[in-house]
Amino acid sequence: MSSTAGQFVCETFDYDGGREVTVYVPRASTESVVFAGDGGWHVSRLVAVLEAANAPSTMVVGVHGLADDDARLHEYVPVFDAERFAAHEQFFVEDVRQWVQSRFGIVLRAERTAVWGASLGGELALAMGLRHPDVYGAVFSASPGGGYRPPALMPSPLPRVYLVAGTLEPFFLENATRWAVALREAGADVVMNERVGSHGDAFWTEEFPLMVAWAFGS
Repeated sequence: MSSTAGQFVCETFDYDGGREVTVYVPRASTESVVFAGDGGWHVSRLVAVLEAANAPSTMVVGVHGLADDDARLHEYVPVFDAERFAAHEQFFVEDVRQWVQSRFGIVLRAERTAVWGASLGGELALAMGLRHPDVYGAVFSASPGGGYRPPALMPSPLPRVYLVAGTLEPFFLENATRWAVALREAGADVVMNERVGSHGDAFWTEEFPLMVAWAFGS
């Protein structure tokens, strides 16, 4: 970590027998906050590219996910297991957010708060953003899976949404494009970028500073 970098703070919650959250606290005063799904895998890489960019001073709250894809599917996507999804939603949206506000003494305004995810986490980000636009003013979704699809009747209001997907992952590119079209038709502010790459490639994290700058100013 560079001399101008912030610090990482880890906390283990009681949820589901013990679930970790890793928070990056920027050295400068926090201007914006991004809650990230699957934080155990992604938070360090997201922070690395953010530090290298001229981006707003951003706290990244990495909520760790389960290793098993099927278990994550049931936590992240509302159509598979309503009870499991609701429990994780309460943890992600309420418990973690309230702890962040209390622990770090910051005010979490929706216009300065986003939710990020990739693949299954990209579905989680979309679900959380559409269900809680009063909490997350922006959604950052990379290569979302196809389990969670645009509802026939979009909620109102809608968050701002930034989508990215790779040209070499046609299934996920199709899902991202489907969301971009549906959101635009519903009047949402949407960015949809295609990058050369396949599922899990570096563009997932490389796009992050662009997402932050788009949502919160350069």
